[in-house]
Amino acid sequence: QVQLVESGGGSVQPGGSLRLSCAGSGRTFNTSPVAWFRQAPGQEREFVAAARGSTGMTYYGDSVKYRFTVSRDNGKNTVYLQMNSLKNEDTAVYYCAAGSGSPTSSFLRYASTYTYWGQGTQVTVSS
Repeated sequence: QVQLVESGGGSVQPGGSLRLSCAGSGRTFNTSPVAWFRQAPGQEREFVAAARGSTGMTYYGDSVKYRFTVSRDNGKNTVYLQMNSLKNEDTAVYYCAAGSGSPTSSFLRYASTYTYWGQGTQVTVSS
């Protein structure tokens, strides 16, 4: 069993930065693939970024590539999402999710790959 708690959301102006944290519990968290998804009102859940547990390899959605960075601190059982150069369209509820095994890079982008989900944290980008 894995439990996830997100934090770090808030309001920021366009061009600003935020860092989200996903604290995980459970003995398998540090070896589990962990992803960030987001969902804006009236829209489908969108893949943002993922990091493998075994190799630490990272993957990004096209809309956030080169602006967002996902990283893991296994000593703290925490996955981070550093968000820079934020835009109005980044406004959404952000969720972290944990899976198991070693999904292919394609499957890492699907919400159905992940078994455990956090409660979400709101990010609002507005001037």
